[in-house]
Amino acid sequence: MESEDDMIDDSVSMEDDFYSGDLSYCYDDDPNDNDNDYYFDDDNDYGLLEDDDDDDQDAIVSRRPQLSYTVLKEADIKQQQEDDISKVSTVLSISRVDATILLRYYNWSVSKVHDEWFADEGGVRQSVGLLERPAVQVSNARELTCGICFESFLRDNITSVACGHPFCLSCWRGYISTTIYDGPGCLSLRCPDPSCNAAVGKDMIDKLATSEEKEKYSRYLLRSYVEDNRKTKWCPAPGCEYAVDFTVGSGNFDVSCNCSYSFCWNCTEEAHRPVDCETVAKWILKNSAESENMNWILANSKPCPKCKRPIEKNQGCMHMTCTPPCKFEFCW
Repeated sequence: MESEDDMIDDSVSMEDDFYSGDLSYCYDDDPNDNDNDYYFDDDNDYGLLEDDDDDDQDAIVSRRPQLSYTVLKEADIKQQQEDDISKVSTVLSISRVDATILLRYYNWSVSKVHDEWFADEGGVRQSVGLLERPAVQVSNARELTCGICFESFLRDNITSVACGHPFCLSCWRGYISTTIYDGPGCLSLRCPDPSCNAAVGKDMIDKLATSEEKEKYSRYLLRSYVEDNRKTKWCPAPGCEYAVDFTVGSGNFDVSCNCSYSFCWNCTEEAHRPVDCETVAKWILKNSAESENMNWILANSKPCPKCKRPIEKNQGCMHMTCTPPCKFEFCW
């Protein structure tokens, strides 16, 4: 009968052999024993070992955590944006310019656009500013009066959007240039007539803006696709131009960008599992170098429900409107 020490030595030896790839201990020492021939017969192994390896490999793959996000380069963002515009344009049978305006209005949600459009097309057109017919009838005169400078111009020097309000090319250029240099609010550009809600699309920008203004407008439009989209956020690392498309519903918010920065997609702070985002936010406030200023902000302001920027109510009614480009309206 073997001693306990001998049994332990045999067990350790077998474990070492397993991790070294030597499996000879599994088999009998007698090469003439036919009971184990099926392990060594290359022509008659019936795929037993190979099948086991495949099963093990499948089990390993199934246990790997599936990524709940996709890191996007600028080219990927542009492609997704163009694809969404094409989808809406095709399904609703409208121009790509109108599809872009619709998607911008509904925060680049294709499903939301489809739902609202098929539920109440007329209401959507009125809200977004996509008019089906002109709001004013322009005369067939050889010259028309600009609604801004009130000068008379030949018809070739007068243009308008779907509403039909006539403005000269010079006034249009000044209006477009001013709004583009004012910031992303140019993406929601409306007819210069104060009483008109007609939307101004990218076709008018391409027609009248300078090359620099067109470039700015395109950058605003691209950034809008990320910043207004609920599923997408920019990587918060300094200088990083990647965006992250996240699958909402996953329990793990940790994201690793291609720039090697890891952050929490929910609050965009550094990855902090298992601590929740609210605790991290309180910790950051507590340790802020400007803690006194932060204490004043916390005591005298409220965060915007949409963009979370602090808002101070110093007068007026309870109806609050956040600053551009957010413009979210809420009750104090």
